[in-house]
Amino acid sequence: MGRFGDGDILARTEQYALRAITVYRHLRKMRDEEAWVMGRQLLRSGTSIGANLVEADAAETTKDFIHKCRISLKETRESGYWLRLIVLANIVKADRLADIADETDQLTAIIVSIINNTEGKDEQ
Repeated sequence: MGRFGDGDILARTEQYALRAITVYRHLRKMRDEEAWVMGRQLLRSGTSIGANLVEADAAETTKDFIHKCRISLKETRESGYWLRLIVLANIVKADRLADIADETDQLTAIIVSIINNTEGKDEQ
């Protein structure tokens, strides 16, 4: 068993990546180059969240674990940015992205908590 215990966060980020893929596929069907660009950016950041946590789970040191979690946090925040921009640019209505936007906020809070708890243990 890795550092994440039951692996719930890994499963959630995997499901998040699948949601990002679905949004990307939807945006690719549009005749809007801006939508394609934002879709690619969301795809990249949204699939990177879990990939970095998988790397963190296999980290050999606490310092490396925290570093990979911080990268994952940056990717989560970037994903939130692209989702907001997609809505603000009137490409997709906010209600259609509400679930993935909410999950973005939840993942952000969870990853921040993981980092803070790990740093707190490291200081003890």
